[in-house]
Amino acid sequence: MDPHSRRSQFNQRTPKTGPYSPTVRFMEPPPKILLDKFTKSSSSKSPSADASDTSPLFTQRPIATNSRVKQDEQYKKDMFLAFVNKALLEKLDGPSKDFDDLVDQFNPKKTGGTAVPTTQLRLWIIALSHVLSRLERRHSHLVEAIINLPWTTMDTAFVKSYTVFIGMLLSARPEYLSLVLSKIALGLTHQSGLQALNTGGPESSATPLTRRIIYDRLHYLLRHLLSLIPTLPSTLQPLLVRNFPHKRQSQVAQVTYIRNLLRVTEYCSELADRILATIIDRAIQIDVEIQVELEELEEEDAPDHDDVFEFDPFDTVVGQEGDDSDSDGNDSDGNLSDLSSDDGDTEDDSGKPQEQSDTQHIHDMVDKLDAILKLIFDHFNHVHAAVETNLILPLSPSTPRPPTIPSPIDSPRASSPLSEESGRALRAAQFHSLLSIFDRTIIRTFKSRYTQFLIFWYSSLDPEFSDLFQGLLVEKALLGNDVPAVTRTAAASYIASFVSRAQFVDREGARRVTNVLCAFLRTHLDAYDSIMQSAQALPSMAHHSVFYAIAQAVFLIFCFRWRDLQEEEDDAEDLRGRKKWMPELNVVQRAITSSLNPLKVCSSNVVMQFARVAQATDFIYCYSILEANKRSEYNGSNGTGQKVTWGVMGEKINTELHTFFPFDPYKLPRSSSYIQGVYREWASVAIDDEEDEDDDAEREGSVENDDNAIERAQGVVLADTGGLTIPGTTSQGADADANGLGESFGGMSISPAQPRVVVVAVS
Repeated sequence: MDPHSRRSQFNQRTPKTGPYSPTVRFMEPPPKILLDKFTKSSSSKSPSADASDTSPLFTQRPIATNSRVKQDEQYKKDMFLAFVNKALLEKLDGPSKDFDDLVDQFNPKKTGGTAVPTTQLRLWIIALSHVLSRLERRHSHLVEAIINLPWTTMDTAFVKSYTVFIGMLLSARPEYLSLVLSKIALGLTHQSGLQALNTGGPESSATPLTRRIIYDRLHYLLRHLLSLIPTLPSTLQPLLVRNFPHKRQSQVAQVTYIRNLLRVTEYCSELADRILATIIDRAIQIDVEIQVELEELEEEDAPDHDDVFEFDPFDTVVGQEGDDSDSDGNDSDGNLSDLSSDDGDTEDDSGKPQEQSDTQHIHDMVDKLDAILKLIFDHFNHVHAAVETNLILPLSPSTPRPPTIPSPIDSPRASSPLSEESGRALRAAQFHSLLSIFDRTIIRTFKSRYTQFLIFWYSSLDPEFSDLFQGLLVEKALLGNDVPAVTRTAAASYIASFVSRAQFVDREGARRVTNVLCAFLRTHLDAYDSIMQSAQALPSMAHHSVFYAIAQAVFLIFCFRWRDLQEEEDDAEDLRGRKKWMPELNVVQRAITSSLNPLKVCSSNVVMQFARVAQATDFIYCYSILEANKRSEYNGSNGTGQKVTWGVMGEKINTELHTFFPFDPYKLPRSSSYIQGVYREWASVAIDDEEDEDDDAEREGSVENDDNAIERAQGVVLADTGGLTIPGTTSQGADADANGLGESFGGMSISPAQPRVVVVAVS
């Protein structure tokens, strides 16, 4: 054949664009439910139309241009939209097979075990977004199926479409807000994503689907909804509380949810205070159960928890968790309701199984509390670091993330600069929030051991914070006439421990607090002397509970800060060459020699240590009074013939006075690094041991051989019955205080070690 002929094979050109085969189509086949509907309707077409469909003119050469792709995509969308419109209309007239089929598209359990492709689900979502205004109450099953869809495990394109759809749905139908937020709150728990195990992993995913990606998507949706619905926080807050893991649930369940809650505070400032209060409330619930010295636990065979969080649970791949048993006990409510520590009749005749269970329970609670407090410390510390550097710093995977600008769904959030002014405002807002939580909750909880160290550490960040905290405590202890006496004594214990232990409270700060405390003692003694001289009826001993608490606070502060309470001027020595003390301390001698006799009522360990330090520093000699107190017998009188009656509230206050010392040494291993640098140990202020031994020997000789010293110190002559009539009870000695500051002072090495008693609290 002539190569130049028109019929030569060399003159047959292939298409420049599109596939070579004329039978290839670019449109994916529509879903079966659409094929069934539209195939039936196609039978009504005219013969000419059928002929045109099979004509080579329509199938020979499809061109894959952008326009053609868009046409095919629009054709599919029109098909989905038409089916949705038809299904919604039929449902309004009664049961509808089309509507049920549409609902089943979003229910993986009803698709025959085969998950609907996300590309198809995305088309359904797009179609439904055009008919949101037509969704009625009868269509609620469809909306619920969409909301319950495991969308967080699907590809990024679907997640973006789903997020936009939910925003449009709630804007048009706000009645579904609570249902959507309930799913989000539940999704922030450690159990989230487990329902997706039956549907497989995300399609077209280049990286494994981890919990971190799931949580990022939930936060992405929540932030989007917050930008659309300003009133959303009021609905969200109770749902977050309801889904908080019970304190019996595992450490990883607690930490996972708290990390997500702290992240919510980063972009929802309206909930920051209430979320922080909820987390601290959970920490206190766990804290009050730890009523045993940690040194005692270390002596037992404790399980090794050092590597529990060596692998971040957020990096766990969905589908590889295994048997995810999160609960030490069964609490289906998942709320903040309290359960008893007594889990049932697990004790046999010997009592050993119950004892082992109690020990394990305390170990678990210690680990949980330590992990929770470290998360809060990390959260606070990051804001502080941002203020100091004027920039949000990169965080480790286990650290809650800072406030940042929005970012892509599956990528780490980009850091955003933080100006010095806004950073300091944020830090001040956090402190005031924490101070408010302390005032409402922490100060009212006498058995907490470690939670209060959150405000202790935060006060170290700025001298203004420390002043505000001390001001609150002084106001409650000294000026709170409408404050319950129990709270006032607690505030006195807090201010004493804080000034004694906080390294960041300087000399002037310690002197200011001591000044106002001594002024209160002087005013109270003046009022008491006036009553004594006027022969009026004396108030009950419970009336003096705040006085004894303040006196004990002065004793404790003196033990730790006596160097700062001395005068520094060149002429600050008396005629005998001894250092002079700040003049306000003169009232201490008047107080201890008064008939109120605080050395008898206050904690015996505080009193004994105060006596040792006061003698060693030539401040005051107390051992004569202590010996008189020891030899005296309680006869129910306060020295004026009036019967001493504490009453129920007075007994409670007296007990708390002996046992509550809020800033005892911090022993939690993971979070202790935050406290070590700002905490004053007793070893740094203790008087030399050799000097103390000499003082003890001198004390013993003086007590045994010099009864006249007792008379001179008290200003009265001892009665034949063995000494002054002292208010108090015989049970307020060392035995009654064995579980109070005696344990603490033993830990501080500031007094001889007391017998250890292990107490398991039941709450």
